Amino acid sequence: MADVKKIATRQAYGEFLAEYGAERKDLIVMSADLSGSNKTDIFQKAFPERFIEAGISEQDMLAEAAGIAHSGHVVAASSFAMFAAGRGYEIIRNSIAHTKANVKVCATHGGITVGEDGASHQTFEDIALMRVLPDMTVISPADAVSAKILLREEFEREGSAYIRLGRSGVPVVYSEDADIRIGKAAVLREGSDVAIIATGIMVAEALSAAETLAGEGISARVIDMHTIKPLDEEAIIRAASECKGIVTAEEHSVIGGLGGAVAEVTASKCPCRIAMVGQHDCFGESGKPAELLKKYGMTADDIVKAAKGLL
Repeated sequence: MADVKKIATRQAYGEFLAEYGAERKDLIVMSADLSGSNKTDIFQKAFPERFIEAGISEQDMLAEAAGIAHSGHVVAASSFAMFAAGRGYEIIRNSIAHTKANVKVCATHGGITVGEDGASHQTFEDIALMRVLPDMTVISPADAVSAKILLREEFEREGSAYIRLGRSGVPVVYSEDADIRIGKAAVLREGSDVAIIATGIMVAEALSAAETLAGEGISARVIDMHTIKPLDEEAIIRAASECKGIVTAEEHSVIGGLGGAVAEVTASKCPCRIAMVGQHDCFGESGKPAELLKKYGMTADDIVKAAKGLL
């Protein structure tokens, strides 16, 4: 997919905030000394009076976000995923999720494609941490187009959410008029031999893998599970019953992530064979994003290999 236009979902997030901020005067945006990196500086320049720089203090930022939300605002609070979900977990749990605060934790730089920043900045645990929290919506968009659509829908809803966004540019796989809804997986390609259920940047890899498999006579269904919670169990059960196996693909640990979530559903409602492509119980290292994805087994070729292993 080298010729496909690539845009980082964090860029789409920054543009969305500026567009939405013009419509909604009660939107407050916060950042933890990373406004240039998480693209909240676009909103800051447009609406400086509604932007709060919390400094290198994620816990304080998130606690403040909860208080501001309960005073009648919707709040977008941003940092790198490692620091938002890691440093801020207790605050997200007790001050945001437990109180049902209207705070959207928009975490950028998720997964191994943070690249050269290395293991200290690469998080593979955030989806697992967030999806276990009661009433917490968890979203991981595949591209810039779906990111804006899902962000708008989520910001129109009341309640707490965790939106995972990436650093690197990713292929645009959706059209501007795509029908994308929170909690409803999108079937991007039909198939009957194997179902590839992917989330985030791995959706583009899944589509590439499906093309390769088709050339070898294997019919692959591709499902974008952009909402990890609430999970579209119906789409998973349909895939499990209509295909010979499921491959999950995520830029996250297979322990507690999308792979674990899909396995929970199939184990209790429609048992089937599953292979999981993702981070396998190890830390990352510094390197170019593409090189890291290859080293740690999160490429289209790895999905193809997993699919063939099932069949």
